[in-house]
Amino acid sequence: MSPSDLGEYLKPFVFLDLFRADQATQRAMEARGGMPIHPHSGVATVTVITEGRMRFEDPEAGKGTIGYGGVEWMRAGGGVWHGKEMTTDDVPLIEGFQLWLALPEALENGPSESRYIEAADMPQTGPARVIVGEYNGVRSPVPAPEGINYLLVTLAAGETFTYAPPAGHTVGWLALAQGAIRTGASQPRAVAGDMVVFDDSGATIQVQASDDAPAVFVLGSAVPHPHPLHLGNYSVHTSAKALETGENRIKELGRTLKALGDRRTASGTVPVLR
Repeated sequence: MSPSDLGEYLKPFVFLDLFRADQATQRAMEARGGMPIHPHSGVATVTVITEGRMRFEDPEAGKGTIGYGGVEWMRAGGGVWHGKEMTTDDVPLIEGFQLWLALPEALENGPSESRYIEAADMPQTGPARVIVGEYNGVRSPVPAPEGINYLLVTLAAGETFTYAPPAGHTVGWLALAQGAIRTGASQPRAVAGDMVVFDDSGATIQVQASDDAPAVFVLGSAVPHPHPLHLGNYSVHTSAKALETGENRIKELGRTLKALGDRRTASGTVPVLR
């Protein structure tokens, strides 16, 4: 999903990427310098690990490991440069989702922040980790805007999960990392790599894993974002003026980044510049 296609329909969810890299791919990426440092403004990014582990090290946040169900939350707000704040641990496979959320007007050019929340500190209700928002009386520690839920769900083979969106959550979707599911007897089977978009009725969603394997997926629901999307290369804002402000701040930070030189930590991470 990107802001120029499904992101316009599913806003505030505007971008989704399922990443997966075995050790050979990880080594090849490292040989090329890994993920390049790049800017954002106007959005928050939510990175969830579904298999493997990543390490973080930040002077403000300390050190730790993000495994299954762990989260990196970064509110870009008025501007950040990032891309190397986490490194892959020694694992045979790293897999997860990165999601972008379009921020409301009050936050889109506001202060930036990062949180690294290890798996043990992420709350769970049934088979679901509550990554963003509140569900079944369980609230995520992620400081996201109100009106957004984002769950990471793992079902055993044949297991069923029922999700009742909160009132006003007429945006709904899910995306699979592993396994296969159906969302109704008459619906086609969805497999790893697929994304399922629900209608805007806000109706209860029922998901059943196939009988032959577990399923791992993320599910999002939200109150619709009320603004058109104004897009830059790495930015999403509510107006052309807000976009210009964000992009000017990114340029200013880019000059600062160049002047600071090598900011790598002992473990090889590069903290987010805000």
